[in-house]
Amino acid sequence: MEEAIRTIKLVKKFGDVKALDELNLSVPKGIFYGLLGPNGSGKTTTVRILSGQVKPTSGKAYVLGIDVSNYIKVRENLGLVPEEEYPPSFLTPLEYLKFVCKVRKIENPEERINFWLNFLDFENYKNVLVKDLSRGTKQKLMLTQAFIHEPKVVFLDEPFINIDPIIQRKFKKFIRSYVKKGNTILFCTHILSLAKEVCDEVGIMKNGRIIKEVKAKNCEKEFFKVFKDVGAT
Repeated sequence: MEEAIRTIKLVKKFGDVKALDELNLSVPKGIFYGLLGPNGSGKTTTVRILSGQVKPTSGKAYVLGIDVSNYIKVRENLGLVPEEEYPPSFLTPLEYLKFVCKVRKIENPEERINFWLNFLDFENYKNVLVKDLSRGTKQKLMLTQAFIHEPKVVFLDEPFINIDPIIQRKFKKFIRSYVKKGNTILFCTHILSLAKEVCDEVGIMKNGRIIKEVKAKNCEKEFFKVFKDVGAT
């Protein structure tokens, strides 16, 4: 099966701390793949390397067959919702989305912008400066910018932070249908129930490595086998 994401012995050190320890990851196209692990297991570092935000200490990484060192080319085909990042505070959502569409070279962007403003229910805030938005509305804007150009691969790092249950439910349905169209989503979370609900397959991360890959329906049981030293209570 053709790969959407591949890493080969990927290492990332921050001083004396090894965030990734020869990480080997292979994600086929057209699946919803979860990276599941506690804080500090290496999930976010993996996404940051794959999206070209930081350079690996050693090893290789590819997205759609493109070496991530060519980060401009990678980002052309990629959507990204980082764990903690907000749009420019001095723009409104409408201004920011118009800018994103221009950078992404989207023709006639009004239809797509209007769809997302209504779908995620923040049309009433489109002309409010980002600095004055709630955290939830800022997160809706980040979700929008990740999908508005309909990328083949999307990285979602704890994307439901500050999102209310109604929008969460709508968005979960959307991303499941998005994968069924042949796209790929890499989903980072430490929440077992969420990984089990939305993912097809899960890689359980510990100390910068994937310890075990399982079907999402089995991830809770397997997670506590990997982390048996901390118990399952």
